[in-house]
Amino acid sequence: MTEIKFKLDVFEGPLDLLLHLISKHQLNIHDIEITKLLEQYLLYIDTARQQNLELAGEFLEMAARLVYIKTVSLLPKPEEAEKAKRELQGTLIEYALAQTAARQLREFFIADDVFIRKPLKLPKMQQTYQLRHSPDRLAEMFAQIGKERMTGRLLSDKITDTVTQAKSVSVLSKVVFVLRQLYGGNTVAVASLYDGVTDRSARVATFLAVLELTRFGRIQLNEDNTLLTMCQKKDGGASQ
Repeated sequence: MTEIKFKLDVFEGPLDLLLHLISKHQLNIHDIEITKLLEQYLLYIDTARQQNLELAGEFLEMAARLVYIKTVSLLPKPEEAEKAKRELQGTLIEYALAQTAARQLREFFIADDVFIRKPLKLPKMQQTYQLRHSPDRLAEMFAQIGKERMTGRLLSDKITDTVTQAKSVSVLSKVVFVLRQLYGGNTVAVASLYDGVTDRSARVATFLAVLELTRFGRIQLNEDNTLLTMCQKKDGGASQ
């Protein structure tokens, strides 16, 4: 057999070496001839040792894996060998696709060709207000400020009100609120849950909390849906 020589630093790992051997000897990656692949792989191992090259443990582990597949295939029931062979083929196919994608991405790399110009020096902005206004215009604006103060609707107040209205009330917090009202077997009027509640989000959250508790059998409504009571627990704590 013709001796072949390899440089270990060419291969990043055993999968890289296997793909090289499959390509070099024109093997079918979808139906690998394990005997021929093992023969070439072991030849590489022997050549590397003769050249006093250190082999990573993963190269020796792959050699043991190939020997195992070859050995099991000689047994009367080679199903296990076929399974191991398919796993190896799948791994090699995925690795080959990853290498193809890496080559394509490398072609798209243009960092060496990108030209970055120096930052532009922007003119220094004037810190002094340069516009001029007539006294009548200034008086009109001052009067407008006075009207805003008289109505008590300053801009800061409007912003505060907007932020406050944007806050939402969680349904979970209202679930806890309703259960606390019913704690100890109390009967609570549905209308009382909304006493003093003006925020729309809080009212909606209260309504949804009542629906959720009713749906899961934690509370019950009377016939005209005006009173709430806690459901009695039976059968080891299951709610009715």
